[in-house]
Amino acid sequence: MQCDYFDAGVCRSCTFMGVPYAVQLADKDTSVRSALAAHVDEAVWLAPFSGPESGFRNKAKLVVGGRRGATVLGILDGGGGVADLTGCGLYEPALADAVRALPGLVSRSGLTPYDVGQRSGELKNILVTASPDGELMLRFVLRSPGQLPRLREALDDLRTTLPAATVVTANLLPEHKAVLEGAEEVVLTEADSLTMRVDDVALHLRPQSFFQTNTAVATGLYRQATEWMSTLDPRVLLDLYCGVGGFALHALRAGAVRAVRGVEVSPAAVDSANRTATEMGATPGTAVFEAGDATQGLGPARDADASSEPAGTTPGSPEVLVVNPPRRGIGADLAWRIEHSPELRHVIYSSCNVTSLSRDLAAMPSLRVRSARLFDMFPQSAHHEVAVLLERV
Repeated sequence: MQCDYFDAGVCRSCTFMGVPYAVQLADKDTSVRSALAAHVDEAVWLAPFSGPESGFRNKAKLVVGGRRGATVLGILDGGGGVADLTGCGLYEPALADAVRALPGLVSRSGLTPYDVGQRSGELKNILVTASPDGELMLRFVLRSPGQLPRLREALDDLRTTLPAATVVTANLLPEHKAVLEGAEEVVLTEADSLTMRVDDVALHLRPQSFFQTNTAVATGLYRQATEWMSTLDPRVLLDLYCGVGGFALHALRAGAVRAVRGVEVSPAAVDSANRTATEMGATPGTAVFEAGDATQGLGPARDADASSEPAGTTPGSPEVLVVNPPRRGIGADLAWRIEHSPELRHVIYSSCNVTSLSRDLAAMPSLRVRSARLFDMFPQSAHHEVAVLLERV
C-alpha cells in the first residue's frame, strides 16, 4: 500500500507503510509466536487470518480544525493545528466517501471548530462508523450543548449529503483533555443503533459501544471461536467483556452452545446485545447479558468474601469461557478465579496485546493452549489480535 500522507510525513501512524503486505503478515506472525513461545507450542499455531491490506477500517476518529466555514478534519499536527486526513486509504469505501464529504457539510453548518491551543470553539471531534450494509453512524463531539440547535438545523443537509446516515448524535465533552468523547450522548435521529451484520447475525451498535475496527477480520475471529466451541459441545458459554455480544451470539446462532451469558461494563453495549438476542428469537433465559465489571463475572476476587454470590443470574454453570479484554488483559484476580474454577474446561482468550496475554497465561498454569491464531485486524501497523483456545489439564 502507498500513502501520500505517510510519504509527506503528515501521518506516521502506519508504521509498516511501504512494506509488502505478505512480509508484514509473516513478520507479525513470527513476532507474536515468539512473544508467546513459553506458553504456546509451535505445533498448535494455525495460519494467520487476514483481510484486505487497505480499505478495511469501519470507523474514523477525526479531530476537527480550521475555522468556521473552512473546516479541516484529520489529526493533530503537533503544533496545535489539524492536518487533513480525509483521503486516508484505510477507510472502507462507504466510510471514505462520508469522510470526504464531511468538511463541506461542517463548514456549511456554521459550527466553529475547537482550537486546542486557544481552548475556544465548539466542535472537537467527529466519530464515524460504517456498517457492512453501507449505513453510517455519525457522532459530533461538542464542547457544550449550546450548539445543539445549530447541529439539529444541519440535519436536513446532512441527510441530503449523506443519505446513508442512519444514526446521528451529539456527544458532549466540556472538559479540555486528551480524550475523544464525553459521557453524555444526545441522539438526534429516530434510530439509535447501527446494524452491524456479521455473517447471519445482525449485531446492534449504539454510541459508546465497542466494535472491532476491521469487520472482515472480526468475521473470521467470530467464526474461529464458534468453530472451536463446536468441537467442545458445551451447554453454557460465559462471555466476559462481551461488548455487543459478538462471540456469544454467533455461537448461539450456530448451535455451538445452548445458552449464553455475557458481562460488559457498557450499559449501551448490553442493551444492544439483548436486542440482538431478542431479534434472533432466543428462548427466554438462554441469552442473558448484564452490565457489570467483567473481572467479577466469575464471582468475588480471591481476597473478597468467598460467600458472595457471582453477579447476575446465570442460565446454568458455564463450561466454556470467552474473554476479550482491553489491552491491559484480564488481570491477576480474574486469572486466579479462572484458574480455580475447575468446571470451566475451556477458555477462549482473544487479545490485542501479547504482553498482557503472556502474563495472564502464566497465571493460569492449569490451562494449556490447544490452538492459537493471529488475526491481522490492523494491517500497516504492529497492532495485532491473537486468539487462543485453552484446555484444562
